[in-house]
Amino acid sequence: MYDRIYNFSAGPATMPEPVLEEIRDEMMNYRGSGMCVMEMSHRSKVFQQIAREAQEDLRELMGIPDNYKILFIQGGATLQFSMIPMNLLKAGAADYIVTGSWSKKAYKEAKKFGDIRLLASSEDRNFSYIPDCSDLPVNPEADYVYICENETIHGTTFQQLPNTKGRVLVSDQSSMFLSQPCNVSDYGLIYAGVQKNVGPAGMVVVILREDLIRDDLDDKLPVYLNYKTHADSDSMYNTPNCWCIYCCGKVFRYLKNTGGLEAMHRRNQEKAKPLYDFLDQSKLFRGNVEPQFRSLMNVTFATGSKELDAETVAAAKAAGFDNLNGHKSVGGLRASIYNAMPKAGVEALVAFLEKFEAEHR
Repeated sequence: MYDRIYNFSAGPATMPEPVLEEIRDEMMNYRGSGMCVMEMSHRSKVFQQIAREAQEDLRELMGIPDNYKILFIQGGATLQFSMIPMNLLKAGAADYIVTGSWSKKAYKEAKKFGDIRLLASSEDRNFSYIPDCSDLPVNPEADYVYICENETIHGTTFQQLPNTKGRVLVSDQSSMFLSQPCNVSDYGLIYAGVQKNVGPAGMVVVILREDLIRDDLDDKLPVYLNYKTHADSDSMYNTPNCWCIYCCGKVFRYLKNTGGLEAMHRRNQEKAKPLYDFLDQSKLFRGNVEPQFRSLMNVTFATGSKELDAETVAAAKAAGFDNLNGHKSVGGLRASIYNAMPKAGVEALVAFLEKFEAEHR
């Protein structure tokens, strides 16, 4: 057995141990190929099968309709802040709902490309809630409405999708991807940086409705930043992140074999409950998010003292709980409890926090 800690990192993050063990066993010789996946050509029949199976398993796992393309693109989620307006702006306007650091960054980037309007924001209360999106004044000329469905840094999540009044919905699902069922038809585009809840860093999955893929874009648009380039080449326009596709494919198959997204959602709800229950009764730690908007993936909290927060992080690491520090931009504490974090890890963390509080009351 390996001496592993409980890793609460927000990304790159913990992966399912059965997946890691399977990758380990195939490291030197993938299924009789005589080589590691990291060494093989992306044009080889062996890797083409790996990529095809990854796509097929993801399509089945999410119930992705046939009129949506699955794209594996390098550059991570941040590149999508630019690619989305570059590709989707036709009338030249879009509405953004800003609920945390990542949607705010996406909004600022998109403003370089067109008439980008701030439709709603929760910055007035330090992004501790999701604004009412049931009847917003959506621009009838907007090419799309943009959300970050789960804000990794602040720990908020949409409990219901905004009413876009017929406009295309674009969602950054990076830190909640595959954590619960998703009706893909509600969206025009979903994207997710995979290093948070699926695999190693270095790639984004884009799920894009085919009618949004355009062939009338400006010729000056760099070819790699055109979704059509990736759709037409089945994500093989250039050498893709082969290792990441391989590892993500393992996770897709693992999720299928362990009950799918409905089962995963139940496990995530059961896993988050003891931590939130503890925070609700704690006299030392307080949750940062209004209860009805709490994320099941990223639990943010604090003591109210930077020094005591730092002491908590140091003591937790010594006890085998790593990466509990909040994002550098906001401080405090954060436990990212993605799909691969076992319930036992959360229960052990709660026991540690209870003991720490008793010693510092």
